Amino acid sequence: MLLEMKNIVKYFGPVQALKGVSLSVNKGEIHGLLGENGAGKSTLMNILAGTFLPTGGDIFFNGNKIENLNTKKTQNLGIRFIHQELNLVNDLSVYENLFLGEELIDKFGFLNKKEMIKKSKEVLERMSLDIDPRTEVRKLETSRKQLIEIAKALLFDAKLIIMDEPTTALTNKEIEHLFILMKKLKEHGVSMIYISHKMPELFSVCDKYTVLRDGTFIECGEFKNINEKKATELLVGKSLENEVTEEQSVFDEVLLEVKNISLLNKFKDVSFDLRKGEVIAITGLHGDGRDYLAESLYGVHKIESGEVFLKNKKLDYKNIEGTINSGISMVQRNRKERSIIKDMSILDNFSISRFVSKNKSFLINDKVQVERFDFRKKEMGIKLGNSSNTITSLSGGNQQKVIIGRCLELDTDVIILDNPTQGIDVGAKFEIYKIINALAKNGKGIIIFSSEYPEINKVADRCLVMYRGEINKELLREEFNELTIMHFATGANMEEKYE
Repeated sequence: MLLEMKNIVKYFGPVQALKGVSLSVNKGEIHGLLGENGAGKSTLMNILAGTFLPTGGDIFFNGNKIENLNTKKTQNLGIRFIHQELNLVNDLSVYENLFLGEELIDKFGFLNKKEMIKKSKEVLERMSLDIDPRTEVRKLETSRKQLIEIAKALLFDAKLIIMDEPTTALTNKEIEHLFILMKKLKEHGVSMIYISHKMPELFSVCDKYTVLRDGTFIECGEFKNINEKKATELLVGKSLENEVTEEQSVFDEVLLEVKNISLLNKFKDVSFDLRKGEVIAITGLHGDGRDYLAESLYGVHKIESGEVFLKNKKLDYKNIEGTINSGISMVQRNRKERSIIKDMSILDNFSISRFVSKNKSFLINDKVQVERFDFRKKEMGIKLGNSSNTITSLSGGNQQKVIIGRCLELDTDVIILDNPTQGIDVGAKFEIYKIINALAKNGKGIIIFSSEYPEINKVADRCLVMYRGEINKELLREEFNELTIMHFATGANMEEKYE
């Protein structure tokens, strides 16, 4: 046994976040920690990482009772926490981030940059990452930044690594590399606590599981003794088999017409239309240009050729505010970098778009602000203590719900959702799907950018599959099939061979 957390209790003021939770992890074990957003997973792990002190309970590591944990003590014990939200400093280089707070000093008391660069290069090569350690972090893609977080844990020979949704921003190939690396670490006796909402990942890489619900321990066991259906039922406390989405009635009226739009080296000659009450999914593989297409439709990037019409009126895309006023809103991917305002309250994060774009008065009506938030909170199942707390006090999934609610407050004809259920648990996903269906039923046009087939199958009326910046295939609902979508996403249907 490497880790034992016994009957951990945690209060935040009058709110009890953990109610006698226990967790045990063996040496050389990958342990899945399961639970919906707000179940207490992050609180429990933050106690183990030394960020919070427990209100009650005991922690044993390597057979020794550990008291008064702090972040420095946990690092000295060999415990490393890879957070879901990136904690890198964009203005520093890769090697400076890897050694931040634990810099190497030479015999003269100066920073030993040469040795830090050397060790950084070694750990990056170990992860099959072709990254120069001297590169500024701001120049890296989000997926590479996530891998740098993982490299930092490996750099200091951790005994226990906590991974909170580590694959959220990774490509399928990068996920495969990560799992291979995890299994190698396991062979060398390193233990891992793996937090994820993606069931296939959990069943693929984890040995054992512990399930939390509403701050309470529910069950622990071995993954080989349960299936995905059973795991989902443990998470939400009920079966979701009957939680099916309704078939929508798509209207004849065309809301959005996209005609041969292109952006240099990103996507080209993209054309489609979106009807009233319709949900279109746009999917493909990493690097297919979907992210730039989503942002271009919103006005972030200037389209180089082609035209976009909303309700037969050509959009000029002068600025984002103009796009919103024309009738298009968007939920961006990667909420930490693109959506949340960390220093503002939950309520203000929710309300800011509505009051910037829709409010005609110079004064903010606090009563209306609270009423609108309470409505969305109930509708979307947002779990929180107090809406005046900063948004970073929420779990990642609840942050995402606030951002989606903020978008819905704009009440636009067309809504673009770029990876909208990123970091959201299975129960919350169904809540979001119901909201999407309700919006479509009320005549909204929805474009959802997603790589998750179950999500596409749940909500979409049509699916556009992209390959190398082009729409390779349009599939109707009755043609949806995971293998079919992958066939066109990989370009396997094309006779032409790209070099």
